[in-house]
Amino acid sequence: MVMKCPGQDSRKLTVSVHKCPNCGNEVEIFSDELRVKCRKCGEMVYREQTPSCITWCASARECLGEERWQELQEASKKRK
Repeated sequence: MVMKCPGQDSRKLTVSVHKCPNCGNEVEIFSDELRVKCRKCGEMVYREQTPSCITWCASARECLGEERWQELQEASKKRK
């Protein structure tokens, strides 16, 4: 049996809109993407912060286990 992270279910993806730093065109970045190419000028558009599954995945707590999930939550709060 192949185990797959429940967070990889494409039905649970979210999208955010970002402006291209080169031309100002709006581009959509889905929660499983780190960057996308602007369709207007070809510039790479990055998220402000590299996503971690603990911030967007509803199953992260289950996958990581309670102790590790808590550790990562604490570390994330300290960086802000």
